[in-house]
Amino acid sequence: MDQEATYRGTVYPWQCDHVGHMNIMWYVGKFDEANWNLFARLGLTPSYLRSSGRGMAAVQQNITYKRELLAGDIVEIHSRLLEIGDKSLRFRHEMRNAETGEIAATCEITGVHMDRGLRKSAPFADAVRQTASMHLAEPAEV
Repeated sequence: MDQEATYRGTVYPWQCDHVGHMNIMWYVGKFDEANWNLFARLGLTPSYLRSSGRGMAAVQQNITYKRELLAGDIVEIHSRLLEIGDKSLRFRHEMRNAETGEIAATCEITGVHMDRGLRKSAPFADAVRQTASMHLAEPAEV
């Protein structure tokens, strides 16, 4: 799944804090945008989520900050599906400075597939499970 970025963007000056680097709230925002691109590749497209009454909710998120990102830096995120359960996904994002290739941050998230009307977890549809299974990272990639 690592072939194409799930997010590309830049760090704007207004996203930087008093120390001069991108504030943590923007890391979370960029990882969130990558989530939705990853979900679409797995079959959890906006039209599927709307028509099925389903949604995704993060239940755990762990971010590791490795390098600063500064105003003007170009950011690229690549994502890997690590695990698919009956009602949940575990995946990892890797945020890099696109110019230097250095890893700026990683984020591992567990997300739950839910029925939006009942506000409870729900099993993935077979078609989604089949599509997502084709994107599982090999154990050596993890």
